[in-house]
Amino acid sequence: MKTKLKKDDTVMVVAGKDKGKTGKILKIDRAKNRVLVEGVNLVKKAQKKRSQEDTGGIIEREASIDISNVMFVEKDGKPSRLGYRAEGDAKVRFSRRTGETI
Repeated sequence: MKTKLKKDDTVMVVAGKDKGKTGKILKIDRAKNRVLVEGVNLVKKAQKKRSQEDTGGIIEREASIDISNVMFVEKDGKPSRLGYRAEGDAKVRFSRRTGETI
């Protein structure tokens, strides 16, 4: 699936248990249509102690969510859909809500 979102974009979760939370995209898996968002969909994971200094135990980390459950967030904090348009020889992303170039 093609997506207009990119790594380091700020997105808002629009569906699921973390609805309303915002965060930065850490990773996009285009093959599985999943996205990893900072501070969203935290799960507890048992981690084994790897060395003397390393502390094992139960840690919290982000799990991926479906890419259809997130929307790009503009500077004013409101979610928006994205589009592409040609400006000169360049193809740029723009907000469909305000028309601003991103």
